[in-house]
Amino acid sequence: MKRALVGAVMAVALLVPASFAVAAPGRNPVQPIVDSGYAPGALAAIQRDGTLRSYVAGRNVPVNGHIRIGSNAKAFVSVVILQLVAEGKVSLDGPAQRYVPAVKDKRITVRQLLQHTSGLPEYTESIGLDRIGEVRNRYLRPHDLLDIALAQPAQFEPGAKFQYTNTNYIVAGLLVQQVTGRPVEEQITSRVIDRLGLRDTYWPAEGELGLRGKHPRGYHLTDERDPKSPVIDITEMDPSWAWAAGQMVSTPADLATFYRKLPTLLPPAQLAEMRETVDAGQPGVHYGLGLVSQELSCGGVAWGHGGGIHGYMTIAAATDTGRAAAMAQTALPGTFGDPVAGVKAAKDVIDKALC
Repeated sequence: MKRALVGAVMAVALLVPASFAVAAPGRNPVQPIVDSGYAPGALAAIQRDGTLRSYVAGRNVPVNGHIRIGSNAKAFVSVVILQLVAEGKVSLDGPAQRYVPAVKDKRITVRQLLQHTSGLPEYTESIGLDRIGEVRNRYLRPHDLLDIALAQPAQFEPGAKFQYTNTNYIVAGLLVQQVTGRPVEEQITSRVIDRLGLRDTYWPAEGELGLRGKHPRGYHLTDERDPKSPVIDITEMDPSWAWAAGQMVSTPADLATFYRKLPTLLPPAQLAEMRETVDAGQPGVHYGLGLVSQELSCGGVAWGHGGGIHGYMTIAAATDTGRAAAMAQTALPGTFGDPVAGVKAAKDVIDKALC
């Protein structure tokens, strides 16, 4: 999830020395993230020429550790909905209200949800995300989130423009549940995670505060309104406020594999729909249906997504030539150092990996 919108028994994390990379000799692409002070730790997985290599930087950062992936979850949800479209169970240009009656505006389509052009109001701005103490241990149900959003006026007329809004994917998750009669996390697991063999990707169980398996610690400002507020360890938290907009957990290797193999999950017609983009308001960046296209410095485009959630930022993408990369860092940009420079440094990791 974007920065502004934004118990299980945990295994002992595999500890590695700073700047140590397993199965990846030579230049460490994530070391500059730590050296520049943008985050205490960083990790990446890069696939080129059929070989997947892992990198880490920082102390106590496990190779290919579990991280919260934030809005990368939107791509998983979108894939499931497009599969349902292919099965004739969902109309992409039909009204979202048909599947989620709480959406009162009949003009809002399923496509507009997935592409952030619905105009639905943003719920994350009303739950105190910038003050982590207000949501860290708070359980919020999907309908709670939707009720919070719909108590506000629409941002704009449906289809009028692009505005990244997490509420769209709360509705999308509810749509999956209404159509299939099963939890959205179960559908993502069976239709995407299991099909691709993503053994380290999961949807946290209700009430699960920690991360499973080996993982780096995540850090966050106590109060985002004050960049000088104390930074705390936020590894344990209830991610229910993000739900289908960004609750999932994965690893860099699994994320790189997901985007590289995503085209195998959809028929050609639905993959083409997913890649129908609108201008996202950033140079070289366009948004499809839960999928972002980013122009590469060496030419061509990569398809992927990014995600920011308390303690972690991830960016992942793949090209149609088979290259894929995913990086994560253990703090959102701005927690340490300049946020703009921090985002650029993270994006540079992916660009260089894919070029």
